[in-house]
Amino acid sequence: MGLLTKEKEQVPCTVEVSHRFESLHAHVRFNNGAVVHPGDEVLVHGTPVMAAYGEVVIEDRTATITRASWLERQWTRLTGDLEFMELCEFSFSEEVTL
Repeated sequence: MGLLTKEKEQVPCTVEVSHRFESLHAHVRFNNGAVVHPGDEVLVHGTPVMAAYGEVVIEDRTATITRASWLERQWTRLTGDLEFMELCEFSFSEEVTL
């Protein structure tokens, strides 16, 4: 991890999507024990996982973790610790990369 450079890492993962009355969630677990740090970005590859009402769908996928640069990581920690970041953006998009 450099001062301004980013690194990409391909990891196997398991995606779990639940669409039940008791629980509505989507989780990604990295099968190789990879850890996501402040400022890192994760892109799970493949078609969107759709669960009908009452179902839990579990699929094995591959994900790309884009590691934040040292400077981005420090900025994320600083703004997070000082509570400057009041709005988190989560994107569940159908972006297709070729």
